[in-house]
Amino acid sequence: MRILHTMLRVGDMDRATRFYTEVLGMKLLRTTDRPEQKYSLAFVGYDAEDRSAVLELTYNYGVERYDLGNAYGHVAIEVDDIRKVCDAVRARGGKVTREPGPVKGGTTVIAFVEDPDGYKIEFIERRR
Repeated sequence: MRILHTMLRVGDMDRATRFYTEVLGMKLLRTTDRPEQKYSLAFVGYDAEDRSAVLELTYNYGVERYDLGNAYGHVAIEVDDIRKVCDAVRARGGKVTREPGPVKGGTTVIAFVEDPDGYKIEFIERRR
């Protein structure tokens, strides 16, 4: 068994796809539009779906905003140079919500960014 994808509901498919591809550097892997069922999907990730878990962005026609609730945490992404990645996110118009630094009580270096729909993305610096 393996994790295939995580689904995130988005309020604007173009905006969300641009964020994940242009700001975070993922690839748009495939899209599906289902007008009769009133939704569309975009799968994004850093590698092909048969080799890596990806994100499924789901837009339900006419829904521009979701209540994220208090159960959702974040999506975590491993990075080589966390400061460089955060600078690149800012330069591309992304929002860094927690600057790089060690996790509370530990030594792992983390940072957080937020996507246009308010979802948190944690960057975890690869240990060298």
